[in-house]
Amino acid sequence: MKDIKISKISGSLLSIENLPIYYDLYLPKDSKQEHLPVILFLHGFKGFKDWGAFPEGCRELSKGGFAVLAMNFSLNGVGESMTEFDQLDLFARETLSQDLDDIGTVIKGLQEKMITVKDVSLATDTIGVLGHSRGGHTAVAAAAEYPQIKCLATWSAVADYNARWSDEMISDWEEKGVTEIKNGRTGQIMPVKEIVYKDAIENADRLMAVKRVQELEIPALFVHSKGDEAVPYSEAQKLYEHCDAEKKKLELIPDSGHTFDTAHPFENDQLPDPFAKVVNLTRDWFQSHLK
Repeated sequence: MKDIKISKISGSLLSIENLPIYYDLYLPKDSKQEHLPVILFLHGFKGFKDWGAFPEGCRELSKGGFAVLAMNFSLNGVGESMTEFDQLDLFARETLSQDLDDIGTVIKGLQEKMITVKDVSLATDTIGVLGHSRGGHTAVAAAAEYPQIKCLATWSAVADYNARWSDEMISDWEEKGVTEIKNGRTGQIMPVKEIVYKDAIENADRLMAVKRVQELEIPALFVHSKGDEAVPYSEAQKLYEHCDAEKKKLELIPDSGHTFDTAHPFENDQLPDPFAKVVNLTRDWFQSHLK
């Protein structure tokens, strides 16, 4: 795409329990659009807005004429460092309900002008949502939950989070109230408390993507890699099949993994071809269906 300069504004809002929701807002400089549509970008489990090539992907999306707001969920375990899991006490209780509430807080912040940009008008009733992995699962629920969201895209999304709890995890929760997972990238042992599991089970009708996707009438794009080692592409097929939206699309990307051949830290000069393709497909989708 042509070289459009992108600016970035960073800030935070307070969640319903007064924890910061950090965000970066990417904007095309010198935009002549009267009302700039907003796209929310949601990271996944053990993720954060600054992971790998996500910032570069947000910049590329913004070049399509969008204000792209990448947010950290308030309980994702990453503090002011923006890249280190230094708040494992928060990570341990990051529920799907709180993630969904955080999105509502950000939408309210946009509409009540707690998030503003000088000389730029944001179209806060014309919001798109994009999520990766668990963030894609939450994006589906958010699209059904919040009427301000007019368009959806998911990358490597989970369809039903309650199908991902292993017998070992459930046994740990029943016996100890906590289970532990290893972060393959950092080597950290990360606790997940029973409240995360109970919240997902007790509020399944509100939280499970495979349930909420059936409510959608807005345009919905589901992108997945056929080589995804973490979430099989059958999850995207399931979401697509259960989605009743008139305008929906399933895009399966060959020969790449869960993050479309990107990694953290991302130090390349160019986006890997699979990720560049995914970003282009997503930008085209929002350009066709969000404006």
